[in-house]
Amino acid sequence: MIGVNMVAANVYEVVVEGDTETSHRVHMSQEYYRQLCGATVTHEYVMVQAFRFLLEREPNTSILREFDITDISRYFPEFEAVIKDRLHP
Repeated sequence: MIGVNMVAANVYEVVVEGDTETSHRVHMSQEYYRQLCGATVTHEYVMVQAFRFLLEREPNTSILREFDITDISRYFPEFEAVIKDRLHP
């Protein structure tokens, strides 16, 4: 299960339950949020989908503890195309 809570402006705490529970602090600007989904879904839903994307590629214990959501594309160049498809079915 993936839980998301806004903890500050543009900052989210994401908790991933699994064999080992992990907590992550993720930054997402309003501009990038609009770029990904056109403001058609909640910020939390974008975070959940981003973490589903990551968990398909690595265990939760390998995900950075703090990062900007734009960093995902540096490690996985297909991120933006995949996430936009998921957010605009």
